[in-house]
This record gives sequence, C-alpha cells and structure tokens, in this order.
Amino acid sequence: ETLPLTSKKDVSDCNEGEDCKGNGLLVRNPKSALRLVEDGNKVHPSQGDKGEAAQISNGYSGVQSSVPCNGMGEVEDAQSTAPAATTTTTTTTSTTCGAEGQQQLKELEDRETWSKKIDFLLSVIGYAVDLGNVWRFPYICYQNGGGAFLIPYTIMAIFGGIPLFYMELALGQYHRNGCISIWRKICPIFKGIGFAICIIDLYVASYYNTIMAWAFYYLVSSFTAELPWTSCTNAWNTGNCTNYFSKDNVSWSLHSISPAEEFYTRQVLQVHRSNGLDDLGGISWQLTLCLLLIFTIVYFSIWKGVKTSGKVVWVTATFPYIILFILLVRGATLPGAWRGVLYYLKPDWQKLLATEVWVDAAAQIFFSLGPGFGVLLAYASYNKFHNNCYQDALVTSTVNCATSFVSGFVIFTVLGYMAEMRNEDVSEVAKDTGPSLLFITYAEAIANMPASTFFAIIFFLMLLTLGLDSTFAGLEGVITGVLDEFPHVWSKRRELFVLGLTIICFLASLATLTFGGAYVVKLFEEYATGPAVLTVVFLEAIAVAWFYG
Repeated sequence: ETLPLTSKKDVSDCNEGEDCKGNGLLVRNPKSALRLVEDGNKVHPSQGDKGEAAQISNGYSGVQSSVPCNGMGEVEDAQSTAPAATTTTTTTTSTTCGAEGQQQLKELEDRETWSKKIDFLLSVIGYAVDLGNVWRFPYICYQNGGGAFLIPYTIMAIFGGIPLFYMELALGQYHRNGCISIWRKICPIFKGIGFAICIIDLYVASYYNTIMAWAFYYLVSSFTAELPWTSCTNAWNTGNCTNYFSKDNVSWSLHSISPAEEFYTRQVLQVHRSNGLDDLGGISWQLTLCLLLIFTIVYFSIWKGVKTSGKVVWVTATFPYIILFILLVRGATLPGAWRGVLYYLKPDWQKLLATEVWVDAAAQIFFSLGPGFGVLLAYASYNKFHNNCYQDALVTSTVNCATSFVSGFVIFTVLGYMAEMRNEDVSEVAKDTGPSLLFITYAEAIANMPASTFFAIIFFLMLLTLGLDSTFAGLEGVITGVLDEFPHVWSKRRELFVLGLTIICFLASLATLTFGGAYVVKLFEEYATGPAVLTVVFLEAIAVAWFYG
C-alpha cells in the first residue's frame, strides 16, 4: 500500500472495530485475530477454521505459512466502509491468496506421513550409518592419535554435527517441504541452495552405487567352496602373487602382491586395462549387470514414497547391526586380535596439538551425520507436526557415532590377526585406506578364517545393506525436493519421475563402470562432494541464523 505517513489525523480516524484503509493491517473483528493465533497451533485447520482464517486481510498467515486468505474481498470491503477522511487515498494490494493459498493448504493436508515413528528413526539411522562408518572412521581414528582422537571427535559432534543435524530435522518438520521449495518460506533468495543440494545428490548417486556394485560382485563370487581370492592359480593372477597363508614357507618381498589384491584390481576393477583418467577403457559388463540389479532394488523400494521405503529399512538398517555383532565376536576370538585393538585405541596425546586432527574430526562427524544432502529435510517433512525431533536428533546421532566406534573394533581385531599371520607390525597391514580396506585387507582375512564362505557372504551382504538405505535417502532428498517444487507436474506421477531419475543416475554411473572407473570414483570422492557440501551447509546455516532469524 502507498500512503504518506504525514498525517496524524489518519491514525486517530481509525476507531476500534473499523477497518483502517491506510495501513491495511487492522482486522475488522479483533476477536478473529485472536482466534487465528489459537488456530495457528493446529497443523491442519478444519473447514470452519479455514473460514475464520479467511477474514485476515493482510496476506500473512499465523503460525503455519500455508493458511489461505482472501485478501482481495476484504480490501474491497474496506474501501467501501472507510471513513471520509481517507477516501482520497489509493490502496494497492498485492496478495498471494486465493487459488495458490488453497492449493498450498490442500498439499499440506494431502502430504503423506510415516506409518510409524520407528520407520522414520530407522530411515534416518540407515541414512547416517553407511560404508564410511565401517572403513573411514577406524582409519581416521588410528591415523589421528587413536583413543585421543575421541576428544576432538566428541567436541565437534556437540558443537558442530548434532546442531546442524537438529536444525535440518526441525526445518523440515516445521515447514513440511523438500530442499528446494522450503526456501520460499525461509528466504527465497537462497533457493539456489536447494538446487545445489539436488545436483550434489545426483552425482553422489552416480558413483556411490558403484562401490555397492563391487560389493555385489564379491557377494556373487563368494558362493563357492573356496573363495576365488585365496589362491594364486587363477587366470588373472601374475607372477608376483604371493599367498603367505599357504602351508609352504613363503617369503614376503617388496614386489609381493596378495591374491586378494589381485582379485580386486585385476578381476573386479580390471584397472590394468586402463591408463588413467585420460584413457578409461571399455565398460565392464559384469559390474554393469550388478549395478543394474542394485538400481532395480532401489527403484522398487522408493517408488511409492516413505510408506514403502519405511518398511524396507526394517531390513536394511537393522541387518548390518546383526552382522557387525557376529563379526565382532569372531574377530575377538582370532589370534593376535589384541594387537589390533591396542593399535586402534592407544592414545597419542601429542596429536591433539596438530590442527589437522581437529579438521579431520570435524570432517568425519560432518560427513557421518550427513547434513547438507537434503535428506534430513525430506525425511522430517513427512513427520507429524508435533513430533519431538530434538529427541530424534540426539538418538540417531548417538547411534551413528557409537556404530562408528564399534566398527573400529570389528576392523582392527582382524587387522591384528593379519599382522600376526604376516609377522609384521599392524601399521604395515593397515596401509590400505578407503574401500580397499574392505575389499582387500578384510576380504583376505575372512578368506583365511574357518567357515570363510559363510563370513564372506554375510560381510558383503552387510556392505550392500549399509549402502542401500543411504542411496534410498539420497534419492528421496531429490524426489521430495522436485515434487514439492513442481507439484502440478509431478505430484500424480511420482512413479514415472522416480523411474526417470534412476535411469539418469544409472547412465551417469557408466563412467565409473569402465576399467578406469576406480579413478573416477576416487576423483569424485576426493574433490567433488566434500567442498560442495561444506559450502552448502555453511550458506544454509547463515541463511537460517541471520536471514530467517
């Protein structure tokens, strides 16, 4: 409205109970304003409440920003009943009420919710607990001072990870929107953050699932009496292959390569057929079939929304804990296991003075809990409005950190056993980092245990389930974001949109399925995700704290 605020008389002309044309903010009936505040606490207004809410003439809603209004009718009425002193004033009203408001309210009422609270908790835990908990945390822990690393890790969790985790859950649950359209209600100029999140999710889906394809290849290969990475007599082995677990006295030299390493590099990845990033070579058809099957499972788990994925996570989120417990008991009974545990937890207090230890602690808790991927916003948006998301944030983040810690024992009891078998120090055995810690070192240890086939099958099944629910979550972040932003196009065509999305992710993954695909995965892992997600969350925190307030 355009009105020069020079005349004091205009203000005094507005009597109680009249609508003031000048400021356009007074309500004809003061009681209805009070009623709106009471009704604002309701998530879904009833038909009668909608009618009363419709009397507000300023275009702003009460507590929920999606309560509709019919401002136009009120303004016209106000003009006809305004006092004579203000009849010369021209009132310009801009309002987003009417059809759009009704549409927003309808979407809010139609929005599906989790069948049970436990579905939501398991989905968030399944998303937060992924492959990184099993290999990344143990490696970073022993690299940065063992038991002493737990101090910076805990501090960073309390002051960095958990608050951001809670912030996303609270925002998603309150505004009931995905990562794009939620910015309409917070600060529209930051909507680019939502699109950035979707782009990050898409390229993470294009390489993260390839690691699961490797695990699936191992799983299929495990259904044999003798695991294929135990001997040096296979077609893919070279002259340097040395099996120090054999009955003969074998000397381990600088050029020696274990059969497990050759199976991983020459049979699964076939890296020797590529010259690097500039010459990736052909596509491995075996890995392509594995990935196709994984994306098929993903599609049928998430195509109907949280009602279906909420049921699938009962298996994918709980199964890894059963396997971790079995592997922990098995690892603890191996000879030399104590050496690994000692190496894992022996504190090096000097390391606490190094800056990089604190940086690693912050990065680990951040990527472990996973804010910035739009997943927590999406999952929380399907909660009931009065759900206690503060409690959820504490429970799920505690479970996640505890899982990382216990995974360290699962890995290092086995590394201690390997060191005992090789007559080497644990630090020599634990040189492998990243996925190779799982696919070479751990796979080799399993192959030389009694009942190796059984342990190999359950271990690689665990890796698959750890990865699957994180993929469900990442794609749900994109799906919820796009469906909430373009409901008129996709709300009735969810299955079609999810199909298109999985096909796009599969086609984008083809570069990682080439003979040099491991280089592409490493490139994405090192440079693509980290800086991008950190930037997104930095901007998100600024937007919420300083712009939204």
